[in-house]
Amino acid sequence: MFITSSHPNPDRSILSIVQSALDAGAPAIQLRAKKARSRDTLELGRRLRELTKAANALLLVNDRFDVALAVGGDGVHLGPDDVPVSAIRRIAPERFLIGASTDQPTEAQRLVSEGANYIGCGTIYPTSSKLDAGPTIGLAGLQAVVDAVDVPVLGIGGIDVEGAREIATHTSAAGIAVIGSIMDADDPGSQVSALLGAFRACD
Repeated sequence: MFITSSHPNPDRSILSIVQSALDAGAPAIQLRAKKARSRDTLELGRRLRELTKAANALLLVNDRFDVALAVGGDGVHLGPDDVPVSAIRRIAPERFLIGASTDQPTEAQRLVSEGANYIGCGTIYPTSSKLDAGPTIGLAGLQAVVDAVDVPVLGIGGIDVEGAREIATHTSAAGIAVIGSIMDADDPGSQVSALLGAFRACD
């Protein structure tokens, strides 16, 4: 899952970076725009929905259930300070995906019981993309969450190609979620290909 950042490479737009990622096979995009105005987030979400539909990829929106619905997105990703998973699940459309963040096995179990379809787990490695990311948990912490639930778990936090290889080789996580490694890449498409290749090599 490629998570967009509010601070893109100054030489490229978010749309162009996302298009490169989709062209390289990224299966899911998460729109994350923490400081953007609601109207701007909605407009960007609509344009991303067009791109992801054309690529047969998923579009999720970070935090904003309302925006996810308004743009016809596939789901929302919720953090610990957002509306509870249970509240969103009660009103969400059928087949609407809900992701939730935690690095604690028991909390992951609770979130799944409330209706989370997947867990974003981290911080795996040190990262500068999220200033509130918290302490790193490493591969062992990731695997503990994977073992606790029966839904896909995505590792997140400071993941580059080597980190992706380590996660693919040494854990049974379903995949990874990446921000800076793609946003800051000189060639986002090649970076996505390399990240995906780390998991395909372990199939």
